[in-house]
Amino acid sequence: DGIVYEQFGSIGIFDPSSGKNQKVNITVRGDFPEVRPRYERVAAAISGAAISPNGARAVFEARGEILTVPAEKGNARNLTNSSGVAERDPAWSPDGKWIAYFSDESGEYALHLRDQSGMGEVKKISLGNPSSYFYGPHFSPDSKKILFTDKRLNVWYLDIEKGAMTKVDTNRFENPFLFLDPAWSPDSKWIVYTKQLKNRLGAVYVYSLETGKATQLSDGLSDARYAAFDANGKYIYFTASTDNGPTTGWLDMSGYPYSTTRSVYAIVLGKDEPSLLKPESDEEKVKEPEKTEEKKNGAEEGDKKDQGDKKKDAAKPEGPTVKIDFEGIDQRIVDLPLAARDYRALVPGKTGTFFLAEAVPASGTSNGNSQGFTLHRFGLDKRKAEKVADNVTLFDISANGEKMLVGQGRGRVQIAGAAGPLKPGDGALNLSEMTVAVDPKAEWAQMYDEAWRIQRDFFYDPKLHGLDLAATKAKYRPFLEGLATRADLNYLFQEMLGNMTVGHHNSGGGDSPQPSTVNVGLLGADYSVENGRYRFKKIFNGENWNPGLNAPLTQPGLNVKAGEYLLAVNGRDLKGTDNVFSFFEGTAGRQTVIKVGANPDGSGSREVTVVPIGNDGGLRRLDWIEGNRRKVAELSGGKLGYVYLPNTGGAGYTNFNRYYFAQIDKEGAIIDERFNGGGSAADYMIDAMKRPLMNYWSTREGDNFTTPVASIYGPKTLIINEYAGSGGDLLPWLFREAKVGPLVGMRTWGGLVGIYAYPALIDGGSVTAPRVAFRNLQGELDVENKGVAPDIEVNLDPKLWRQGRDPQLEKAVEVTMEAIRKNPQKTPANGPFPNYHSH
Repeated sequence: DGIVYEQFGSIGIFDPSSGKNQKVNITVRGDFPEVRPRYERVAAAISGAAISPNGARAVFEARGEILTVPAEKGNARNLTNSSGVAERDPAWSPDGKWIAYFSDESGEYALHLRDQSGMGEVKKISLGNPSSYFYGPHFSPDSKKILFTDKRLNVWYLDIEKGAMTKVDTNRFENPFLFLDPAWSPDSKWIVYTKQLKNRLGAVYVYSLETGKATQLSDGLSDARYAAFDANGKYIYFTASTDNGPTTGWLDMSGYPYSTTRSVYAIVLGKDEPSLLKPESDEEKVKEPEKTEEKKNGAEEGDKKDQGDKKKDAAKPEGPTVKIDFEGIDQRIVDLPLAARDYRALVPGKTGTFFLAEAVPASGTSNGNSQGFTLHRFGLDKRKAEKVADNVTLFDISANGEKMLVGQGRGRVQIAGAAGPLKPGDGALNLSEMTVAVDPKAEWAQMYDEAWRIQRDFFYDPKLHGLDLAATKAKYRPFLEGLATRADLNYLFQEMLGNMTVGHHNSGGGDSPQPSTVNVGLLGADYSVENGRYRFKKIFNGENWNPGLNAPLTQPGLNVKAGEYLLAVNGRDLKGTDNVFSFFEGTAGRQTVIKVGANPDGSGSREVTVVPIGNDGGLRRLDWIEGNRRKVAELSGGKLGYVYLPNTGGAGYTNFNRYYFAQIDKEGAIIDERFNGGGSAADYMIDAMKRPLMNYWSTREGDNFTTPVASIYGPKTLIINEYAGSGGDLLPWLFREAKVGPLVGMRTWGGLVGIYAYPALIDGGSVTAPRVAFRNLQGELDVENKGVAPDIEVNLDPKLWRQGRDPQLEKAVEVTMEAIRKNPQKTPANGPFPNYHSH
């Protein structure tokens, strides 16, 4: 008989007879499937790998665990079984006993050494306090020391027995890619590595463990990388580039046009050692006369003695001893007979052999092949290279040089002989047994700590903008208990890291359920509903020669026009009450028959075959760009060009090159960077827009031309808005600093502390810690959290926009035309030719 009510989020019952309220406690218990512990196959999550000394097994890092897999017989082993701990970068000792890796079990990354069987005690070695992130452990050939690098740009080696660390050297610059690349000599007494000089080019160095001294071997006038000793200890191989200089400023767009190539060299270490490319000549052998019986028996006795001596020597093998004569070593650098290519790694094999990983540009790109590298093997015996495999994503060579570990794509890994090309399927590993136990709550706690550790070690300001890291970390930790999904963890990251008050602070990804989706094809059109039918209100043009801008309805021969009706799709009648997009489910990229016509009743209609696209955003943006270009031409009487820059990355570079240089006949230009998504430092664009007129050239026929030819010499105005950021903040700052012209619009976003290269979270998620800060010429931090203000502020009035007007564009044209009127370009008339024969 009571009355149920809700008040302030609580449920209660009112009893009319007593006039009292009674609160009802309700507990809702969900299934929360993402919290449940489970087993997970992790072959597709491999992020580190190494091969055992004889190639019998391979070791992998996957989802923060260390697992080994047999080449043929046996089962996969999870050596760590440590959900909630991150184990990274496994390496196998040459004697086969140890597997080393970095572990954050203690709360800081330490080096762990575990018996390769997974049994027994784990040797744990602290790597300093405060700790850091460490990369690429490599055992010395005698298995007594380990070499690695850290986030602080150092090279270290560790004496395993003593637990003592020795710093070898420190790189000069921080990069978004690892440098240094240290490697051991075969006698474990030297370390070779490459270090950046002040000119940003790499040089080859060797470090003596006995003297503690490092010596530079290459001249520093070329960019030397990827150095390694030959297995015989007589040579050091390395690559060097003489055309990499323009690209060493990795953030600069001015490096975009250049492709790096590297040649391969060898340093002969001993002054008495002959060149490894000494002249060769085929000579006929002289046939010796038969030996007498007495001499023959004596020879046999000598042969037996020699064989016995060899057996004794074999019983006590000794590795090579490395001796380096530094005097005159620059004259003992030999150019190896290999084509100059974009090599990204060099790995030594058996004596006289090494492997090269070549980055091959994917079709239509200027960077490395995103699918992997082409692997080559070079041998001094034949003095030529042979291709081992394409699309290689991971590679390692066994300590004995007999076997190689090769990965090609997700979950495709082989152990095969290192002497020849990789055969498909040869030695394929069974990775299906790579399974780990996942405790989501434990993983989330580890990733919570990892996120804060990344801030501590990567954030550009060591004082974290004054944030008390320990207190803030403790403040948000209780929320871990309430998380029910991986998305909740990302939300927690966003809330807690927001306290650092900086742009580019991103978090996302991770092991979240992925719902199945169905693609929906689009025709690149806007519709109106008229007369009970869908009618084409606007059809967007594309660039049908450009694969990224295909317009389905403007293909040759279709002749579909705005104003016609879309009457049916694949034989299904389409009414105005239907959801038009539901008729195009699953049609993106597939031939689809549509019925179109001028009349809603279908009379006079026709059927045409189209290929819908999955996203028509490019067509709509192109329509906006072309509309702006036409408007600028109309408002300026054809005197001004228009260039839109969607970002300062690849698309912005392409747009600038296409539109700017196609309009050098104009008297001025409007540069539009609204909604610019950022990317690189757009120095290339500024340089091109700032180029001054140097001189004129005249020819017997035709118009005069100039030096430089490719420039617009008149006034330029840049349009900016609050949705342009990062590189879109820097571009207007540079534009103003270079005095190219005025800025029109609204203040930019204000995010100019950049991001790159962070450790992935164990489930594949990510957090960033902005790490490269912009400073002005006075050395002061600038732009971050304040943006770049316009010289002339103009808001994008929504009412005018709906009327088809763009007040920011209109103002930019007005300002630029006024500059032309005040300072019109004057082309001088050609002066007279000389007359050297007048009297």
